[in-house]
This record gives sequence, C-alpha cells and structure tokens, in this order.
Amino acid sequence: MAILVDDPLWPAHDRFWAHMVSDTSLDELHDFARRAGIPARGFDHDHYDVPAERIDALVAMGATRVGPKELVRRLIASGLRVKERDRRD
Repeated sequence: MAILVDDPLWPAHDRFWAHMVSDTSLDELHDFARRAGIPARGFDHDHYDVPAERIDALVAMGATRVGPKELVRRLIASGLRVKERDRRD
C-alpha cells in the first residue's frame, strides 16, 4: 500500500504539476488527499494533480516519490488506471 507522487512535468496555470496516485485503492488516495489538504477538484479519474510546491509536504506525510513511468506502471498494476479512451469529462 503506497501513495505515489511523480515529477512535476506538466505546466498549467503558471505552475508545474505532478500526479499523485495510490497503488492500492481510491479510498486510500482520497483519504490521503483530504489529510494533505488537496482539494477534491484536483482529482482526475485515477489521480490527483498536485502543484510542485506541495511535493515535499506529501513525501513528509508518507508519499513515495517515483518517476512518471514507475507511477504509471504501478497504477496499471493496481487495476486503478483509467484509460484515456474511457475518460469522459
């Protein structure tokens, strides 16, 4: 059971963003996000978008920093990955 956060590579809204996922359950992910003060609007199907400046605090709370490929690999292995074609906004 782990919360994972990757590198902040995605620019938007004048900052860079990372992804935060669980390799176990969405309940675990939502609980961690609530405790970290990450707003629900940051959730996108299978991950939270988190600003770069929050990563150190998330790691201090217990998240594991991984590269983007590792994050996707573990998200797919967990069965929680939502494929792009299945996303409906």
